[in-house]
Amino acid sequence: MSIIAKQLAYMHPDKESLFSDISFSVAQGEKVALVGDNGVGKSTLLQITANVLTPSSGEIVFPSPPYYIPQHFGQYSHFTVSQALQIDAKLSALRAILAGDAAPENFTALDDDWTIEERATAALSSWGLDYITPDHSLSTLSGGEKTRVFLAGIAIHDPDIVLMDEPTNHLDHFSRKKLYDLIRTSRATVIVVSHDRTLLSQLSSIYEMSRSGMAYYAGNYEFYKEQKELEIEALQGRLEDKEKELRLARKVARETAERKQKHEARGKKLNQKKGIGKMAMDTKQDMAEKSGSKLKEVHADKMKSIADNIAELQATLPDLKSMKTDFNTSGLHTGKILVTAKGIDYSYGESPLWQTPLDFQIKSGERIVIRGGNGSGKTTLLQLITGKLNPVQGELIRSEFSYVYLDQEYSMINDELTVLQQMEQFAAGMQDHGIKTILNRFLFPYDTWDKPCRVLSGGEKMKLSLCCLMVSANTPDMFILDEPTNNIDIRNIEILTATVRDYKGTVLVVSHDEYFIGQIGTDYSIEL
Repeated sequence: MSIIAKQLAYMHPDKESLFSDISFSVAQGEKVALVGDNGVGKSTLLQITANVLTPSSGEIVFPSPPYYIPQHFGQYSHFTVSQALQIDAKLSALRAILAGDAAPENFTALDDDWTIEERATAALSSWGLDYITPDHSLSTLSGGEKTRVFLAGIAIHDPDIVLMDEPTNHLDHFSRKKLYDLIRTSRATVIVVSHDRTLLSQLSSIYEMSRSGMAYYAGNYEFYKEQKELEIEALQGRLEDKEKELRLARKVARETAERKQKHEARGKKLNQKKGIGKMAMDTKQDMAEKSGSKLKEVHADKMKSIADNIAELQATLPDLKSMKTDFNTSGLHTGKILVTAKGIDYSYGESPLWQTPLDFQIKSGERIVIRGGNGSGKTTLLQLITGKLNPVQGELIRSEFSYVYLDQEYSMINDELTVLQQMEQFAAGMQDHGIKTILNRFLFPYDTWDKPCRVLSGGEKMKLSLCCLMVSANTPDMFILDEPTNNIDIRNIEILTATVRDYKGTVLVVSHDEYFIGQIGTDYSIEL
């Protein structure tokens, strides 16, 4: 085995347990996905596997140190590229030796790795980072550039084990394809935390992490999805059987009580005819009541046991159907021209953003995807379409229309408000009971209503955004989504997918998630 984890547990510094009794194994050369809902501890488990964090208990064994690509890079802000890739000591030693410094410590630090600088340059170049040197500060790079720097490190170090945490979040279409090819052809053992379903389809097996532990699925995402559907069907069947069992138990308890009551009434009359004394009658009555009480307890215990089983099954079943959104239809008639662009361009300096000025038209009811690499101006184009920016060249004609902009930071959520206060901002006179009912439907129970929005996960902010849009008095004419599937788990992506698919207005989406784009359906694309 390449990696073996036994009974891992992790506890936060405040002594709150994140997970416990997590065990798994990954064979040499196997490519495995780690999936699960936001907040179950996937990233923490990956950091333990990478030896970045220490488990509270348990152990993990691997034959060689893993190479780790994190999801967030804030801890590297003050690092250079060479420091982040842990090649700075070798580069310094190489440069010192080439400058004539033959100190033994330089040769020890270099460890005969005379090609380190050439390999680093070639690796960065292969990910389209020719303009970045090993001495470049990581703080000046975008999220996509930082991810590609760490991906370049795979070629530099040639590790036996590679760990990746949401590696496609900031990558454009071309870099994603390169990553898919790298994973597919690599001989290394690979563990990936990801919600990118195209990436998950490239992997040989999936571990699903939940509050109850780890479940293993010996296939890619499509196999996992089929198995999950079968599991849900089986759980639903068990739930229906338990509900029938509970109804039957209640019926039996009721009928037993009625029979006993009739039997006792007949016995009392018979005893009176026989002239049995009052003391003996009272003794028999007392015995009958004790017997009846014990029988009731037996039936009550049985019904409670069945009801507890039902509650467990209901908690296990995903509540996707109840979270279905109910947007009204946009008031605009289908086919109305909303935006017309004639030879438009924009500039942040002297050079135009697009080599070829853009011509396009957006009509009500259309579904459009904006495609382009990192830095190609996708967000700028959205700002032009919404009127936040004006083109420096060409003509942009906008009709009157309302829109909702759902970006990857969910900026429509005010971090200073509580969950309930955020909803009330959009409720437009809706009664308190109605607001709380919708919050419950979207898995925001009573104990979360006073939670500050700033502590919500990406998936929770997405669901709260959809709640706000539902209670808003005016349905938007256009739904604009900017990389909406970044940072949210698969279950929340499915909620978002269903929402966008059922929405009856105009959809404008920027996304590199081809699986998501395919599911929501688009009419055409604007290529940048």
